[in-house]
Amino acid sequence: MRIITCEADVAAGLEQLLLLDTRLAPIAELAGPLPLRLSEPGFAGLASIIVSQMVSRASADAIWRRIAAAGPVTAPAYAALGPDVIATFGLSRAKAATLMALSQAVLDETVDLHGICELDGGEAMKRLTSLPGIGPWTAQVYLMFCAGHPDVFPSGDVALQASVGRAFGMDTRPDSKALAAMAAQWAPHRSIAARLFWAYYAVAMRRNGLPIA
Repeated sequence: MRIITCEADVAAGLEQLLLLDTRLAPIAELAGPLPLRLSEPGFAGLASIIVSQMVSRASADAIWRRIAAAGPVTAPAYAALGPDVIATFGLSRAKAATLMALSQAVLDETVDLHGICELDGGEAMKRLTSLPGIGPWTAQVYLMFCAGHPDVFPSGDVALQASVGRAFGMDTRPDSKALAAMAAQWAPHRSIAARLFWAYYAVAMRRNGLPIA
C-alpha cells in the first residue's frame, strides 16, 4: 500500500483515477487543486476529527481553540483535565465522553493510533470503531488525513453525498450504501476521489465540506 504523503502523491493518484473513470475529468477541471491536508497521527489528530463533527465549522474551530489553550493536546494531558475545565470547551456530553475514553485507551495502550496507520484498511477500521464513540466516518477520516490511506471513501459524509449527486445530475443525493457502491469503481484511489468531490463541493456549493480544517 503506497500511502499519500505529499501533493505529488495526490496528483499522481488523480491521474490514475481519471484513467479509471473518464467521467471525472470535467469534475476535476471544475474542482481545481485537491486538498492534501495531512495531520500527524495520534491522539490530537483523532481528537480534532471528533471535534470537527459539530453543527458548524465555526463552532468546531472555537472548541478546538479552547482545548488547545488548556494545554498540550496529548492523551496524558487530556486525561488529567478536570470536569470543570472540560465543561468550558463547549463539547456535547457524548463528545466529551468520547475524548476522555480515547485518552484513557491511549494511556492504557488499548489502542496504538500510530500503529493503526500501518494496518490494512479493514483491520484499521475494525480497531478504530471498537473504541467508544468512534464510528465509521470518524475512522475513515482518520485513515485518510492522518494515516494517508489511499483507498478510503467516507460514504456517510453528507457533503460527499451532495457533491456526487450534483456532479452526476442525480435527482436526489445517494445515501451511504448507494454511494459506497458507486465509489467501489474508484478503487484503489478512493481517497483521491473523496478529495476530488470535496473540492468540487466547495466550488459548486460555495461551501467548505472538508471534514478537517
